[in-house]
Amino acid sequence: MRAAVIGWGTIGSGVVRLMRGSQAELSTRLGASLELARVADIDLTRKREVRVPKRLLTKDTKAVLKDPDIDVVIELMGGLEPARTFVLEAIANGKAVVTANKALLAHHGREIFQAAELAGVGVGFEASVGGGIPIIRTLREGLGVDRHSAVFGIMNGTSNYILSTMAAEGRGFAEVLAAAQTSGLAEADPTYDVDGIDAAHKLALLVQLAFGVHLPLDAIHTEGIRDVAALDMAYAKELGYAIKLLAIAKNHGDTIEARVHPTMIRSDDLLAGVDGAMNAVCLHGDALGRSMYYGAGAGMMPTATAVVADVLDIARDRLGLGGPRLAPLGFSAKALRKGRVRPIGEVVSEYYLRIQAKDRPGVLGQVAGHLGRSGISVASVVQRERKSGGSVPMVFRTYETRERDLRRAVARVAALPAIEGTPVAIRIEENPG
Repeated sequence: MRAAVIGWGTIGSGVVRLMRGSQAELSTRLGASLELARVADIDLTRKREVRVPKRLLTKDTKAVLKDPDIDVVIELMGGLEPARTFVLEAIANGKAVVTANKALLAHHGREIFQAAELAGVGVGFEASVGGGIPIIRTLREGLGVDRHSAVFGIMNGTSNYILSTMAAEGRGFAEVLAAAQTSGLAEADPTYDVDGIDAAHKLALLVQLAFGVHLPLDAIHTEGIRDVAALDMAYAKELGYAIKLLAIAKNHGDTIEARVHPTMIRSDDLLAGVDGAMNAVCLHGDALGRSMYYGAGAGMMPTATAVVADVLDIARDRLGLGGPRLAPLGFSAKALRKGRVRPIGEVVSEYYLRIQAKDRPGVLGQVAGHLGRSGISVASVVQRERKSGGSVPMVFRTYETRERDLRRAVARVAALPAIEGTPVAIRIEENPG
């Protein structure tokens, strides 16, 4: 079995290290040789953590895709194009594909999966969600018989590290982000991570596997963590909660909820204890109930482990050692249904509201009045000691309310002369699943 890597970056280096360093063990498990035959990249001069013999290196990706001796193409270049073109060309040439490219599959997964089924080749994508957590395999195989009503969790390590550090050290978002960038835990451009886009890509894939539903990426309501303040972390702790960036999907039968946003969860929930750059994905099935899958969600070697495991599975299949071939999703991509997404304005949740107000008599009553007139019931209020002539934060915890009503109320409150800045609203999930 001969494999080629396209994209010799961080993850590509990890795959090279694992395949070459474990070649004897992998071949023993397989009962045949598993060889890294080619490594393709447009820049072969940049220093990498792992060295590759020159005879394996090439800039000619097209030649790799046409090489009849290559059985598996491992796409690790990232992005949408030319990754999509290369993957489809590899499939058309009868080659199996392994990828860690969650953006590619979120946008073009259905097309790629259908092409693979038509060509009779495998597509492995375990590394696209959760790094080394085998959540794709779990949904496709281990729990394929269960009917899932929810999939949710912490799906981006960078944002989780930032929020965890803010909570532990009382520092603000900008300061923690800058430190994370300096240490290499956050990208120079952190947009995909801190704005929730990366988590939305992963949620789109999990919805296909868990619910058999295809959602356009732009149908997933997505918010990031830039507006979460150290003050919100402190209030959350006081109220018995932790703030996490959660990706949440719930199957209501006629509609699907799909959303990514900062969320308050109870401090005794297992997800609240997932700190640092770790990931955790929870499932709720009719038969199994709630289960959680935890581990390193990114990084060179955790991701490389998932990639090479997919290569090994595909090799077993090609050699007739792994039983009947599974479709990439565990079922035909043609069976994916179009999902009707519940508009975010229709979603019902409890809320944390932080409103900064000038220290004037009657302001609390005005705010409470606007909330009441919008049909929002207040469960509790926290107001700090008065600071004459200054401003004070008022914190409200609401009972369940519809999002559109909450937004209407917040807009009215923000227009009051005594209110400073923009009110902060964070959804509370007492039981995400």
